[in-house]
Amino acid sequence: MERSKQKQLNQSEKQTTSASDSSVNGHFDGMVAKMTGVALSGSGESSGQKPPSHALESWREERTRSVEDNEMSLPSIAAAYTTILRGLGEDPQRQGLLKTPWRAATAMQFFTKGYQEKIIDVLNDAIFDEDHDEMVIVKDIDMFSMCEHHLVPIFGRVHIGYLPNKRVVGISKLARIVEIYSRRLQVQERLTKQIAVAITEALQPAGVGVVIEATHMCMVMRGVQKMNSKTVTSTMLGVFREDPKTRDEFLTLIRS
Repeated sequence: MERSKQKQLNQSEKQTTSASDSSVNGHFDGMVAKMTGVALSGSGESSGQKPPSHALESWREERTRSVEDNEMSLPSIAAAYTTILRGLGEDPQRQGLLKTPWRAATAMQFFTKGYQEKIIDVLNDAIFDEDHDEMVIVKDIDMFSMCEHHLVPIFGRVHIGYLPNKRVVGISKLARIVEIYSRRLQVQERLTKQIAVAITEALQPAGVGVVIEATHMCMVMRGVQKMNSKTVTSTMLGVFREDPKTRDEFLTLIRS
């Protein structure tokens, strides 16, 4: 009897984990697959089920930290850095380190300021009805992020392309989307997908392509210490995934 109950609990935990893995910071694979007619990379075939209604507006609802939160948490973050300095064998009271915990805490809040911002704040007044159906590309967008595994920098370039479906967005806003998602603790694979999904949800274009080329300091400064290594990730949705000619055009233009 006890084994039967334990088996049921294990199955329930697996189902819960599976459900949580299907979202990316509030974005749902099923919703994007429905919009674009394809499943996201690595997500398998679309189930055809209608996503939850709140998924359709998930890009509007993201903010997990406020300016007030920053002010309240700054002392505790600074205290944590003081503990780290002591743990490293340093004296936090020596002249050069007296203000370091506060500086480091403030810097970390800036490095992760994407938690304070929502995509809707950027795009609310910058989406326009436009009879344009040719590819739009913004390439070589500088990107700075923080590796969530080691809390060291990731930096590189982001290339974005989309095929409008009667709606366009101010081109600088694509860079702002990159800024919001990159200024969080990240892995590059998730960052690439989040950018593509946000654009898809906001504009409902015929397709979206995102490519990121980045250097990870956790690989350069530690571990294997390969100085010239770069990581390239991509997410292709809609016609960028379905049509090889569209995808090849995008990849050719970002490399020109």
